Amino acid sequence: MSKSSRAEASGKTKSTRRKSATGPIAFFVSLFIVALGTIQLVSTFHTYALNLAELNGLKREEASLVAKKQELENNIKRWNDKAYVTAQARERLGFVFPDEQAVRVLHPEAVTGTETESGESGTSQDSNKKVLPWYSELAYSFKKADEPVDVKNQSGSDSNSSDSSGSDTNSSQNGNKNTDQNTAGEGTQQ
Repeated sequence: MSKSSRAEASGKTKSTRRKSATGPIAFFVSLFIVALGTIQLVSTFHTYALNLAELNGLKREEASLVAKKQELENNIKRWNDKAYVTAQARERLGFVFPDEQAVRVLHPEAVTGTETESGESGTSQDSNKKVLPWYSELAYSFKKADEPVDVKNQSGSDSNSSDSSGSDTNSSQNGNKNTDQNTAGEGTQQ
């Protein structure tokens, strides 16, 4: 082999060595660039997701504020109506027109004999006894107060009174009209 062929062979070996040495460096540099790009891309998507969530929250808040504004505008329109103002003055403040008598019922359930739904569910679970309206209790008290007391059977009258209270409960539940009439009659006796 000649010197020139030896030089070419040694040059190829050196260039092969250089190419093989630059391969891992190029790989790590490209891997670093891909990692930086991925981090930048993830950061961008994270910021996008946060901004999108904030935008959705602001849209919900805007919708609720628009609904509240509409409700307030409706209230303004209602209060501009004289009939509504009159009804509110009667209901909230108890105002009456001249030549009218005001009657205020503090406990309407006592007059109607019905309880609210929450009261019924609570009393039915707590005890099996039916709670009488106040006027039935008052009628029962007047009835018991008018009965003569036996001194001989005083201990026996206590047991009888508990038995009679159960029968009075049933009778008052069956005939509210009689109890109402008794209450009205006994109320005037006071």
